Amino acid sequence: MRAHEAGAMHGDIGDRGPGWLRPPADINALVPQLWPRRVARGAGGALTVAGLDVRELAAEYGTPAYVLDEDDLRSRARDFRAAFPDADVYYAGKAFLCRAVVRMIAEEGLHLDVCSGGELATALSAGMPAERIGFHGNNKSVSELTRALDAGVGRVILDSFTEIDRLTALARERGVRPAVLIRVTVGVEAHTHEFIATAHEDQKFGFSLAGGAAAAAAFKVIDEGVLDLRGLHSHIGSQIFDTSGFEVSARRVLALQAQIRDARGVELPELDLGGGFGIAYTTQDDPATPDELAKRLRKIVDLECAAENLAVPRLSIEPGRAIVGPAVFTLYEVGTVKDVDGLRTYVSVDGGMSDNIRTALYDASYSATLAGRASTAEPLLARVVGKHCESGDIVVKDEFLPADVQPGDLVAVPGTGAYCRSMASNYNHVPRPPVVAVRDGRARLIVRRETEEDLLALDVG
Repeated sequence: MRAHEAGAMHGDIGDRGPGWLRPPADINALVPQLWPRRVARGAGGALTVAGLDVRELAAEYGTPAYVLDEDDLRSRARDFRAAFPDADVYYAGKAFLCRAVVRMIAEEGLHLDVCSGGELATALSAGMPAERIGFHGNNKSVSELTRALDAGVGRVILDSFTEIDRLTALARERGVRPAVLIRVTVGVEAHTHEFIATAHEDQKFGFSLAGGAAAAAAFKVIDEGVLDLRGLHSHIGSQIFDTSGFEVSARRVLALQAQIRDARGVELPELDLGGGFGIAYTTQDDPATPDELAKRLRKIVDLECAAENLAVPRLSIEPGRAIVGPAVFTLYEVGTVKDVDGLRTYVSVDGGMSDNIRTALYDASYSATLAGRASTAEPLLARVVGKHCESGDIVVKDEFLPADVQPGDLVAVPGTGAYCRSMASNYNHVPRPPVVAVRDGRARLIVRRETEEDLLALDVG
């Protein structure tokens, strides 16, 4: 996995070929692309983030804790904004959302993509301008759509004929004409886990292109004239490194755009290519920069528009993981170290699948490093596991840690900003960790730790 210097290939032991057992040359070295930009080793080899020692963070806020490098998040948001100056960059709030993050991305000039009433409420309560919000979801309720209309949400992404009828009725009642996009299922299956590939035909999102539903939806919206159809939307998956899927998606969506123009005389002015841009969780991952993504996506759209004799529409993209994922690491404390008959060493930490379900759910790979000190011990191939009563409670499947790792040590897992806190649970009645933002050597709590009192307060029996 290697949070340190490049060594082992990622995957489980059964996936490895000969030669994969290569310990790092320096067990204390950090691989820059895996960590927030302001993480380094300081006094005694302890990790620092924006100049603040993680031992101080652990002492003040406890463990486990999600640690956010605020300047890192802001700089990644600015990188996308600069790479796509003539496009709308929507931060995908489902990756991680809280009011402080809403304010950060708003201040950096981004739009915001929400997909539930709770995310919408968070965005509005933090002051995000409603016209910069896009509202996703395959089953938006009447109350959610009502709130979106009353707030003046900028774009509603339509996902079903039922939703078209629902939103049309609400818009008529209020005498408003909301701007909408139609989510098109383009039949492109991204090279990713089955449960996060979202554009093949057999899934719950969007209108099928191949079956004609997408065209029928567009014609229905145009013919009824109540909703303002601004464009089409496509999202092909998550943790994607190869832009070839975007090329196929853009070609098919723009062909539909040309079909709509030819059938109804309407040339839609917008095109949303979604997100799903990958990040580095291990040394085996090689993500593109925002500049590289912008060049590739613009070239794809320009070529396809020329082929269809279409004016180039205003683009939208939806990076979430690519902005917040690398900006956060999770800080744990080791509780036990167990050697199982020489087969494997288990390093148990005080969190686990309740604060990071992705390893269990998606077979995701992560890295880890000893965080509270440096070590001169030999590398030890270990499995970092959680404290839950579940054999699948694995945080990092295989990682080289120092052989002297012991109870009380701090361990940090990078790349946990996306889909860790947002998918966290109270499994085994474990309270969820806090989120601590660090900037210029100062830390502030932006999401407090849950307590047992919080859990009991909901139990009214």
